[in-house]
Amino acid sequence: MIFAIISIMRIVSGEFGGRPLKTLEGKTTRPTSDKVRGAMFNMIGPYFDGGNVLDLYAGSGGLSIEAVSRGMTQAILVERDRRAQAIIQENIKMTQSESQFKLLKMDAQKALSLLNQQFNLVFLDPPYAKEEVIKNIEQLDKSDLLADNVVIVCETDKSVALPEEIASLGIWKQKTYGISKVTVYVK
Repeated sequence: MIFAIISIMRIVSGEFGGRPLKTLEGKTTRPTSDKVRGAMFNMIGPYFDGGNVLDLYAGSGGLSIEAVSRGMTQAILVERDRRAQAIIQENIKMTQSESQFKLLKMDAQKALSLLNQQFNLVFLDPPYAKEEVIKNIEQLDKSDLLADNVVIVCETDKSVALPEEIASLGIWKQKTYGISKVTVYVK
């Protein structure tokens, strides 16, 4: 019986560009493909001059690692699945810049109650997209965890219709890539 299939993708660009990125495929995680990840960063950047990243449903950690590779200073990755946590730790080790990453081994709601810093870039790719995205953004805003220049990138199934505004944020950009939809919110 096979419990997990590990596939290899790559960091698209930046300091760690071209390095292998392990992903855990299965029912608990949905890795963002290299193509979609590259398109996401072209929508929002593609490069950064420092800042803090929060990846609330980290999966393999690919989005946060890509963000740090492209110039973000520090990333906090939140993941509750133990198998995914092991993959994230391997991927962080691959960067040889472990001090720039912090893995919180817990669910998103618990992490949101513990965090006490502001983020410039937030990735949301929850399993139950619409309801969780709305709830997460409202909590981030209410808890004052969003910097004034925050960019929140939500990845959902293309059929999910997110609201134009959530809390103090509104949709800035939205694009469909195959079966995925990327929605970007800003203040």
